[in-house]
Amino acid sequence: MKAPAAVEAAISAATEADFHIASSRAVGGGCINQAYVIEGVGRRYFVKINSTEHAGMFEAEARGLAELESARALRVPHPIAVGSADGEAFLVLEHLQLGGSGDMAEMGRRLALQHRKTAAAFGWSRDNTIGSTPQINTQAGDWQAFLREHRFGYQLRLAAQNGLGMRIQRLGDELLARLEGFFPGYRPLSSLLHGDLWGGNAAFSPAGEPVVFDPAVYYGDREADLAMTELFGGFGAGFYAAYREAWPLDPGYAARKTLYNLYHILNHANLFGGGYVGQAENMMQRLLAELK
Repeated sequence: MKAPAAVEAAISAATEADFHIASSRAVGGGCINQAYVIEGVGRRYFVKINSTEHAGMFEAEARGLAELESARALRVPHPIAVGSADGEAFLVLEHLQLGGSGDMAEMGRRLALQHRKTAAAFGWSRDNTIGSTPQINTQAGDWQAFLREHRFGYQLRLAAQNGLGMRIQRLGDELLARLEGFFPGYRPLSSLLHGDLWGGNAAFSPAGEPVVFDPAVYYGDREADLAMTELFGGFGAGFYAAYREAWPLDPGYAARKTLYNLYHILNHANLFGGGYVGQAENMMQRLLAELK
């Protein structure tokens, strides 16, 4: 952390109480950011650090956490301050102690409550990131149009720029041309989504309260959040049973969850290449086969 004085000043201004760092320790912050837990005058904060070119990413994350907080459903770390100094951008968050055990059914019920918060359009008031990839949230009144342009279309254009091959483009173009086949009689609400809801971004407090973090917030089909919870191992039967009890899912979810998870696999293909490219192509082939 190059500019501790700037972080202290930002916290002091945001909380209207003087703050000075007495101790700082580096902690895991994922593969994108550096992260620290700082303490002083009886208070503790979690700080993310990156280069100043990522200041917008931190601003969007703070806004997204505040948006999730407004749903009064799942607990999130409260955003404290965003700033930059000496070539570094920083995001200061409430420090939450994690690692407790909790009831996955309660997490499912609270996610359903979060999804009850809706907006007039799909997208959001600003763009953000999914991993380190820009996520375009230009608002649209039609969900399929939003998906076609700002989710799959954007990722396919990145794939072309990254030289991932013509096959992924051909399959992607065919899938987009037939997208409406996945939505027979189904018109989703524009629900408040976490946007990057896999197991690594969810935990419990020592008291057992469900907590989510590192969001990629926008308003979209609630099935997209549910689908991602199934992408990397799943959240357990109790979670899904409780969610469905709180808000039953349309029968078409079984097919659409692969469609929604394709967005994340395409993003991984663009970020990391390798086996994700073949996985994305295989998913598109399976999806197209379901429409025949």
